[in-house]
Order: sequence, then structure tokens, then C-alpha cells
Amino acid sequence: MTSVLVEALSLGAGLRAARKASGRSLNELSRTTKVHPRFLTALEEGDFSALPSRVFAIGYVRAYAMALGLDEQLAVERFKRESPDLSTPLQPPVGVAFQEVRRRSQPVLIAVAVIGVAVVGWNVFQRVNLMRAAQPSDIASVPESWSLGAVPGQANVAIGIGPARPAPPDQTTPALYVTPGLEEQLAGAQTADQLAAAAYQNSRPVAAAFNPRGAVYGAAATASQVVLQAKKAASLVVRQGDGRVLFARQLAPGEAWRAPMGVSATVDVSDPAAFDVYVNGEHGGMLTDLLTPLTQLNARAEAMARQAAAQAQAQAQAAARRTAAAAGAAGQAINGGLNAATRTQ
Repeated sequence: MTSVLVEALSLGAGLRAARKASGRSLNELSRTTKVHPRFLTALEEGDFSALPSRVFAIGYVRAYAMALGLDEQLAVERFKRESPDLSTPLQPPVGVAFQEVRRRSQPVLIAVAVIGVAVVGWNVFQRVNLMRAAQPSDIASVPESWSLGAVPGQANVAIGIGPARPAPPDQTTPALYVTPGLEEQLAGAQTADQLAAAAYQNSRPVAAAFNPRGAVYGAAATASQVVLQAKKAASLVVRQGDGRVLFARQLAPGEAWRAPMGVSATVDVSDPAAFDVYVNGEHGGMLTDLLTPLTQLNARAEAMARQAAAQAQAQAQAAARRTAAAAGAAGQAINGGLNAATRTQ
């Protein structure tokens, strides 16, 4: 059936010949294609002006050809040739505008290249002019003003660099300075050597203080006199007398536990050598037993606190006595001086 469309003089003649060969009427084909009979008649007669818009007309051609068993695409192409779409304006050939742009862009590219070469050449020329070969100095002798202690008409010493000097010795703490004679008058029988020894004795470092290097558990700092700090990982369990656990934890190195005051409990550790004991903020050794009564540690802290308070009170009293004695000695010296002055007069 495809040859019918090819051999027919027009699309309409080919459709009419195919319909008659099928033995069907326009009404039958209208019911099959759902296209009105008058549009089918217009297709067969080539009266394309009677058809609706171009989109619907192409759809009618495709449906009519399918119903007759013809090649749909071939029928549509022949319809387009016999009824060209005059609404679309003619387009210029592809590539004409691009060729025009290329012809115009060549001079622009040449001009840009010439400018670039000129700029680069100018920069190279400037750099070559600035480059000079090394030349010897025009100074025949060292001017007098460049020598050490320049004095016109006299022999001058030229500036030079001597050999390296040895590095200075490491800095050390200077010895304690004691004013001669003043200490003997204020302190009586004490000599300068004794005062220096006493100053050194007082300047000795105190015992190692508690330095938290991790979490601190337990009581507050103001409510505790004893601190247990782990030097290495170890377990610490604190049980009260009735068996209740007050604290239990595997402490990491640097973590510590503050013991509360006035609590009766037992400290149970996995390794006594792993815990440092700090009493009143100062290092007091290590735990000695696996089980240690907490009251024992607190009593030790209270005793040390009382001892420290007594020592401080005794030192204050001794200082007051020394001050009074020094004041008396100074008064006697002043009175002796006044008496001597009176006798001289």
C-alpha cells in the first residue's frame, strides 16, 4: 500500500485510491479515525484550506493513513511538501554569521597580540638597562672619618673585627648581702655568718604542695585536711563503719580524693604505694597499709596543724623579743652618744 502514495499524483489521489481499494466508505473511515467526513473529503480532494490548524491537519493525515494501512510518516511528509507552512520566516544559512564574526575577530586578535608583545618587550628592555656588571670601588684609601676616633692629622685606628670572645658564665644566684655592723647592733651577739645561716635556713623550700593534675573528688577544699592523690592507676574504696560505701572509684594518675573531716570510715586501696598523702596541703608521704582508718589521717592532720600554729606563735614571740632588745640597744647607744657629747662640751 505504500506504493500507492508514491505513485499517486497527489496525497489526496493516493488516499482516495487506497480507500476505494479497501471497499470502505468515508462514513466508515470517519467512525474509525474519529475525524469528520468533510475533513476526510478535503484531504482526498486536496482542499487543505478547509482543514483546521496545521497541527490538527497533520493529525488527520496520520490517522487516515493508519486506517488505510499506509505509511503514516510518508503521508505526513507528502502533506508537508504539498502544503508548506508559510507562517515560519526563512532563516539564513547556518554558519554565515559565525564566519562573519571570525572574519572580524582576526584583526582584533592581531592587535591584542601586537600590544602584548610590545608590553613584554618594554619590560625586558627596562630590566636589561638596570642590570650592570660589578665594578671595583673608586675609593683608593679609607677616609679618616671612617676610622676609630677620627682626628684629622693624627694616626687613626681602622675599624676591624677582633677574635670572638668567650661566652659569659651562666648566671647564678648572688650570695645574701648582709650590711656590716648593722646586724650586730640590732641582734646583739649574732654575727654576720650566723645571720646568713639563719636566712638560708628560712629560705629552704617547703614540702611539696598538693598539685591537682586531674579530677578531684570528695569533700570541698574548705572542709578537708587530707587529700589522697593517685600516682598511677589504682582503686580507692572508702567504707563507713556500718558497711556503706562512701566513695569507690578507679582513679587515674593525677586524680585525687579529699577526705571529709569528722567521718568515721576506712580507706581501702589496691596498692598503698600508688597514693600520696597530702596533709594540710603539704606532702606527707604515702599510704603504708591496704586498710587505713580515716580518723587516723584526720588526727594526724589536726596534730600537724596545732604544731604549726604553736611554732608560728613561738616565732612571733621571739621576733617581738628581738625587736624589743634591738630597740633597747639602740636607745642605749643613743644615750651613750649624748653623754659623750655632753662631756666633750
